[in-house]
Amino acid sequence: MRPEEAGPPEIEEALAEVPPPPPGFLEALEIGGIRLKSRLVMAPMAGYTNLPFRRLVSARGAGMVATEMVSSQALVRRHPKTLALMRTEAGERPVSVQLFGADPAMMGEAAAIVEETGADVIDLNCGCPVKKITKTEAGSALLCDPDRAGEVVSAMVRSVRGPVTVKMRTGWDTVGTRQAERFAKAVEGAGAAAITVHGRTRHAMFGGAVDLEAIGRVKRAVSIPVLGNGSILTPGDAMRMIERTGVDGLMIGRGAIGNPWIFSRLIHWFRTGELPSPPSLAERRAVALAHLQGLQDELGQRPGVLHARKHLAAYTKGMRGGAAFRERVNRLDTLAEVVRAVETFFHEAEREAAVGGERRPDAA
Repeated sequence: MRPEEAGPPEIEEALAEVPPPPPGFLEALEIGGIRLKSRLVMAPMAGYTNLPFRRLVSARGAGMVATEMVSSQALVRRHPKTLALMRTEAGERPVSVQLFGADPAMMGEAAAIVEETGADVIDLNCGCPVKKITKTEAGSALLCDPDRAGEVVSAMVRSVRGPVTVKMRTGWDTVGTRQAERFAKAVEGAGAAAITVHGRTRHAMFGGAVDLEAIGRVKRAVSIPVLGNGSILTPGDAMRMIERTGVDGLMIGRGAIGNPWIFSRLIHWFRTGELPSPPSLAERRAVALAHLQGLQDELGQRPGVLHARKHLAAYTKGMRGGAAFRERVNRLDTLAEVVRAVETFFHEAEREAAVGGERRPDAA
């Protein structure tokens, strides 16, 4: 994901009417005996869903968070950097760890290692479209071989006590062939406790419309919980997916980057039928600064600066002067300098807003 692709649109769509909250979305969702805090789940995203980011979304209503995607091969070899990806803390639970790989025996061994680290849920990646993953027959390549995917799920289920879930796409490169339903039934039969469906084929990558009809067909084809995923960038996107698919919950990915409030705003809608306004500039500034502090504490100076750059691109998306701010941040070397730049930028924006010159559109 390129930094400019992260986060919500620059301007949130204006809803002519907020629909009534969906029935049942305030009730707890259980996946294989694990009770989620809400029906809104954070997606695993390479390079983004580290501990500082997970803290932010967990505090704002994410029902379950996820680490970055983990290689089963590297995990079995006990690669230190791979083990570090799975470091979690009690306050963010329940936590899911997503594995990729295609060898049943290795995936079973890797799943057992993941469970030892304290993960609540272990997810099988059947959706990553990136060539370096699919050329190993993993990720979305498994969509072409439901039998192999079933074997992998079975091996993982036999190796752990907790639930195994699957994240899939609607197919490899075909639409309307019922491929998604057949695949979903195969992994359900192998013991998957829940399925998340990204409403695009592998061929579509991350572009084009999300196939809500295919997500709905998968929901109706299986008896385990189904979560919808794909371009949930605004509350309106979430509302449409729930209404048109009948899913049991949502998995939100890039729409939460620079925008952890998407969870709390949707939960408020579930509770009251009303949709809160987007966060104020002051709140956006406070959370961005808290995020920077977390990056410094967890990652250290240089990695923290690099991570800060891409997250700040989302926090300031659509704001007047944002492009120049991001260009400046990309030249800074220390987190202290980045913090000062953020404080200056937002304080100037708040002063302009106070005299009627709002520096940003009403973005989520």
